[in-house]
Amino acid sequence: MPAVGFCGQWFIFTCDKKLVAIHTKQARASFVFDCSTAEKKPNNTKDVSNGDGGASEETGSDKVLAFAVSPSGKLVALTDDSKRLVLFYCEPSWQCISIRWVVRRCTSLMFSQAEDQLLATDKSGDVYSFSVGEPQREGELKMGHLSMLLAMSMSPDDKFIITADRDEKIRVSHLRSPYNIQSFCLGHQQFVSALLVPPGHPHWLLSGSGDGTMKLWDYESGRKLQSWDLKEHEETPSSEADKQKKPAVCRISCSPDARHVAVQCERASTVHFFTVDQDGEEKLVPHRRLSLPHCPLDMTFDPEGQLWVLMDSSDAPLQIYTDRRDSWESDSESPELIRVTEAFKPHWETLEASLRTDSRFEHLYKVNFDNVAAYLQKKQQRLEEQLKRGGTQKANSNKKARKEKL
Repeated sequence: MPAVGFCGQWFIFTCDKKLVAIHTKQARASFVFDCSTAEKKPNNTKDVSNGDGGASEETGSDKVLAFAVSPSGKLVALTDDSKRLVLFYCEPSWQCISIRWVVRRCTSLMFSQAEDQLLATDKSGDVYSFSVGEPQREGELKMGHLSMLLAMSMSPDDKFIITADRDEKIRVSHLRSPYNIQSFCLGHQQFVSALLVPPGHPHWLLSGSGDGTMKLWDYESGRKLQSWDLKEHEETPSSEADKQKKPAVCRISCSPDARHVAVQCERASTVHFFTVDQDGEEKLVPHRRLSLPHCPLDMTFDPEGQLWVLMDSSDAPLQIYTDRRDSWESDSESPELIRVTEAFKPHWETLEASLRTDSRFEHLYKVNFDNVAAYLQKKQQRLEEQLKRGGTQKANSNKKARKEKL
């Protein structure tokens, strides 16, 4: 799926095999990195394929899987399904620093606050650390899980690494000694798909899940502080199928001033806003619900606190929303939006083609299996088969008896 973000004043988006960066304030040339034309994996590089279900690097399509921006906004990293890990400088100008290789396809990337490490989670449940200062150095295995990792976050002091997996667990570990587990945050009923430690609140953790809820935790103790069922804040479902559907949380984003939290659910044309209530005990409160003209693909806040939304629309793929008098209003005349949209449109066809895929979360939902019902059904089938066999045997015995009499 496409993703958007900001690196300083650069608006970044990924579509299919490309990462594109467009400057929002100056008429600078866009930066485009195409993974399909990047360095290929050397033949002498060891390939471990069992984490991808038997797939090797030859089956990779060079599609971008994830990207991350460093806290200072000077570094960007991306990874693709051909198992590349690419590191860039973006200031004063864009420059590819290194291309390294990961063991298995990655699900998320994140820079440490000190920007000395780039952490990567993969499909087999492992976390690898890659040096930023030594950009050619191979990754080091930091920790492992028994389930696919889907999201990652870190404490602002780089003390804790927070990982979330398909099995509803959120684990808080010490970064320097990951075998030392600080806590677990347990309570979701489906896979955990989004994590965020909001700026200004270093002890809070926000998590989103395929169960359609967002939860607020004190992650050091593992204590749940608040929980919201986002389905309750949606409009009335139009069909019975919609009523049964749980919206998987796919993005939680926080404004730079830490006043607003925006939550996006997959295939829902609504963005949920929360604000920090400063009266008495600090807590998050639902604020506004922004109905969009099209389904959002991804969203991000810019350095000024405006919300940029990438939408499934060829006419207006990008929109900016600004908080004005407690209402989020579209700013379609923004010069930044006009500049970025013009540079963005040549890539829309590629992006549109990449959208013709199934839900990226569909295969992660766990199917409930009623063992008792299945057992009773099989038992009934066995009884019917025994009765049928018994009836057949009795009929054969009667025939034999009649023949003997004759």
